[in-house]
Amino acid sequence: MKVKPIREYVLIRRLESEEKTAGGLIIPDTAKEKPVQGIVIAVGDGKINDNGQLIKPVIKEGDRVLFTKWSGTEVKIDGETFIVMKECDIIATIEA
Repeated sequence: MKVKPIREYVLIRRLESEEKTAGGLIIPDTAKEKPVQGIVIAVGDGKINDNGQLIKPVIKEGDRVLFTKWSGTEVKIDGETFIVMKECDIIATIEA
């Protein structure tokens, strides 16, 4: 199934959290924090300002991003979990 977010919304695949601590201890699933990094899968057309003009998104498909911990809504698409959030909830891009 192909999903295209509308307006200023972005579809993100959350990256997996670490399985071990720096000291080598294995972290159980119940103690793991949700990661705040992801890969942008799809981007909407942009936000409409008060004058009716379209403001293009800064984020593009394939970007690796940081986002706020409680932002977005989790959705399941074809058995995989994604997050849909507004572009303004993304706080940074990560460059390799």
